[in-house]
Amino acid sequence: VCSMGNSTSRLYSALAKTLSSSAVSQHQDCLEQPDSAQLDPIDPKDLLEECQIVLQKRPPRFQRDFVDLKKNAASNHRPIRVMQWNILAQALGEGKDNFVQCPMEALKWEERKCLILEEILAYKPDILCLQEVDHYFDTFEPLLSRLGYQCTFFPKPWSPCLDVERNNGPDGCALFFLKDRFELINSANIRLTAMKLKTNQVAIAQTLKCYETGRLFCIAVTHLKARTGWERFRSAQGCDLLQNLKSITQGAKIPLIICGDFNAEPTEEVYREFSNSSLNLNSAYKLLSPDGQSEPPYTTWKIRPSGECRHTLDYIWYSQHALNVNSALGLLTEEQIGPNRLPSFNYPSDHLSLVCDFSFNQDPDRLL
Repeated sequence: VCSMGNSTSRLYSALAKTLSSSAVSQHQDCLEQPDSAQLDPIDPKDLLEECQIVLQKRPPRFQRDFVDLKKNAASNHRPIRVMQWNILAQALGEGKDNFVQCPMEALKWEERKCLILEEILAYKPDILCLQEVDHYFDTFEPLLSRLGYQCTFFPKPWSPCLDVERNNGPDGCALFFLKDRFELINSANIRLTAMKLKTNQVAIAQTLKCYETGRLFCIAVTHLKARTGWERFRSAQGCDLLQNLKSITQGAKIPLIICGDFNAEPTEEVYREFSNSSLNLNSAYKLLSPDGQSEPPYTTWKIRPSGECRHTLDYIWYSQHALNVNSALGLLTEEQIGPNRLPSFNYPSDHLSLVCDFSFNQDPDRLL
């Protein structure tokens, strides 16, 4: 972990033990989280203060408001807050993604990691699902474990980050949940297949038990293949993930939440497969639209040498008869994003974070 500026405190300096690329590479096949139990817990307010010290020369965080979607549905338990976010791998942001309107200064890891942490700390998710994580072992696992999260990482087998000079190891999917709210019942790391061939895309699926309600549910995170021309490939990956999740949830007996960067617009076949699945899934962010049937106009907005890219690619799917969406975090407006788009000095990723509050349906015998 790099020093957090000249104002590094004892809190953060305890974590400032940068792993070399060789050290990280040794972890590629080790999917169990490193042991951070010997590190003392940290107060999220203290860490947020540390981040704000580092970011004092940057513009303040964008204001985003939650939209109430409860529809008078009463709940007798605290909602479960789930956050989905492609945080942009550091190696790709600096080395491959060619954000032509984003100054390289805005991509410095010493500050960008603080923007990412600030966003997470601001929304305080109970469950955090991330893609393009290439600083897991030296940043996110040490910090989030001390904030009370149980942490799991599954790297891509052939991460494009490894092609970038001075990379920090492979990127992959990461899943974090608060240990004081949930018990881990089962965990599966899934390497997605397409046409019976193993691919470079992965998923993590974990069955959790909510201490407060005693209810089981499954949370999954994934990142499907990118780029135009790969639509059938994404469709095959999506089918494979659905088949795995049908088995894990015992044919939808266990409620399910799937977070991911699907790299697919709602017009794609993989989106229709999830919409029409026997798992009876709905996309939470559709509920923000006036008719509850339309996805947001964008979840990523960037400018590359080929032009401006404005797409809806990120989703939070959920078992619509077993779970209720109490609220969802509104998106950034075009005015907030600004003419140079994302990432920027204001915002650390080219993808927007999605955050939803879920509650269990109060009729546990209701059919899924």
